[in-house]
Amino acid sequence: MKKILLYICSATFLVFGFSEVTSAAGTYQVKSGDTLWSIAKKNKVSVNQIKSWNKLKSDKLKPKQVLKLSGTTAKKPAAIKASAKKVSYKTITVSATAYTASCKGCSGITATGINLKKNPKAKVISVDPKVIPLGSKVYVEGYGEAIAADKGSAVRGNKIDVFIPNKSNALKWGRKTVKVKVYR
Repeated sequence: MKKILLYICSATFLVFGFSEVTSAAGTYQVKSGDTLWSIAKKNKVSVNQIKSWNKLKSDKLKPKQVLKLSGTTAKKPAAIKASAKKVSYKTITVSATAYTASCKGCSGITATGINLKKNPKAKVISVDPKVIPLGSKVYVEGYGEAIAADKGSAVRGNKIDVFIPNKSNALKWGRKTVKVKVYR
């Protein structure tokens, strides 16, 4: 009788005790400084999937906003990993300059909500969203992997700004013609 009771209690615990874990893993509460890119990366899903699941029309997030992360089940990362083998990208040649968040009058907050003053090691580029969509993962020659997370009034067409936290290093970057791989 004790064994039967132990099995019933164990089964009940397994069924109901872990049921909230799966639902909690299916959502994410936005914290200050979070971006769609960082949330997608942590949860092994794409920015487009998060936008689709939550019917988001822009990349802006608000602290305490709750996002659905339908792709956190055990089967999804394997599917994503398999599709990651078919990485496709387009390469474009752009004129690249650098910018910093420490200029007079600069808030340091990107168009997608990344706080560059609080995250000085962030690899972010400013783009023309008509050429490189916001939220795109990119590889910039001479800069490395980054996220297209900002847009600027002077950034139009095949032009980008790379974020460099220190003004003297940003000035050293100057103006360069570089190739950018935009991952799809």
